[in-house]
Amino acid sequence: MPVEELDANGKPVRTTRNKDEGRGTPQGAPLSSLLANLYVRRFIKGWKELGHEKRLGAFIVNYADDFVICCRGSAEEAMRVMRGMMSKLKLTVNETKTRLCQGRDGTFDFLGYTIGKAYSVRTGRAYIGVRPSAKKVKGLTRKLHEQTGPRWARLEPGQMVGKLNLLIGGWANYFCLGTVTKAYRRVMRYACDRLRQWLKRKYKVQGKGKSRFPDQDLHHRLGLLQLRRGRPSSPT
Repeated sequence: MPVEELDANGKPVRTTRNKDEGRGTPQGAPLSSLLANLYVRRFIKGWKELGHEKRLGAFIVNYADDFVICCRGSAEEAMRVMRGMMSKLKLTVNETKTRLCQGRDGTFDFLGYTIGKAYSVRTGRAYIGVRPSAKKVKGLTRKLHEQTGPRWARLEPGQMVGKLNLLIGGWANYFCLGTVTKAYRRVMRYACDRLRQWLKRKYKVQGKGKSRFPDQDLHHRLGLLQLRRGRPSSPT
């Protein structure tokens, strides 16, 4: 559990039990990912060689130490076996991120995507699909908010748009799978609103600013990226 310490100025310092006891490696360090892959490789290899994959019809999809076990009708047994193997490997399961989920009725987040029940816009039929998670969309809007704050008023419009395009383009290059239309619309609506607010402050424009800085003008004159399914595109 996180605990609080006070630094020389009396301010709280965030720390963890592992850090206090000198265990583990710093989060984000290259060695952390290497060790995670080594341990998870042992787990996945054991899962197959001990016959759990075939016996339970349970297949593991992983990235580093994040993984999902996909199965039909054997989820509880797969969970029990997974916990036992992790205990033997002396690894701790993160209980806050571990749960059983019915793919046909519920959803779960994995690697930034929400996976689970969705509905076709054209037919209304339900299917299991993927979409950018709400958390990742919110994370991007937070970055856009910070980038268009008053402290960046000294930039020229072209410089500001360039910085926004880097954020939007990099995000969309990863989040380009599944149903992306709603997420893209939310991102572009927020990006246009924030850029418009920034321009209003810079040029001391009164009112909402939509007549002075309409969306079309932001895209076609200033060059703000437009998100379309598959990849971001520059205005033509």
